[in-house]
Amino acid sequence: MRTPRYLFTGDFAAFADYFRAQPHQERRFRKGDCLWAPGQPFQSLYYILSGVAQTYTAHENGRRKITSFHGAGTVFPGYHQQDFRIESAIVTVALTDLHALEFTKEQFRRMFAENARLNAQVVEWYASYVNLLLYEAAHQEYNSTFLKLCNLLYLLPAQQAGPDGCVVAMTQDDLADILCVSRVQLTRGLSVLRAEQIIRTHRGRIDILDRPALAQYCSLETR
Repeated sequence: MRTPRYLFTGDFAAFADYFRAQPHQERRFRKGDCLWAPGQPFQSLYYILSGVAQTYTAHENGRRKITSFHGAGTVFPGYHQQDFRIESAIVTVALTDLHALEFTKEQFRRMFAENARLNAQVVEWYASYVNLLLYEAAHQEYNSTFLKLCNLLYLLPAQQAGPDGCVVAMTQDDLADILCVSRVQLTRGLSVLRAEQIIRTHRGRIDILDRPALAQYCSLETR
């Protein structure tokens, strides 16, 4: 049974050759670039060849909520015909240098209509994304800060192999923005896990030293 995931990779890898054979524009983004202009509805879809992008919603009060990460082999944003008002508050920025194939909505609509396998995979991708959003809204919302943190560190996949275990390669500010908690609250939770030698913190990354021990602190919906 699948558990929620924050990093989406490989979902559309089986369609890489198919995508390359279709009309598209090849795009390269530098670290920090937005994939589309903030405040605008989605006009293009990107099949990511390499690199990682971060998606967050920007609230009118200046706060932000990081929702997901998107790596090689996935398509983002998802395909749909309607423009939704919330799209103007969604920002996707390259966390690393990023190489992608860009498709217009009309180009992707044609592929969606003619390729039954792609059609089915788009539905599966949306199911996975909705699963994450439901998990956040119906479960994480009601957990304590410490439980939220443990769940997040358990679910975040290793972005690179480390000598001591898996590595969460993101800043503590990013973790706080995912969980919608203060940096002080986050630091307290990390201190508990660090004291029990479950994690080791560094600048810009966290090493998960004992994932089974971390799992014991997680809620049942996460493990």
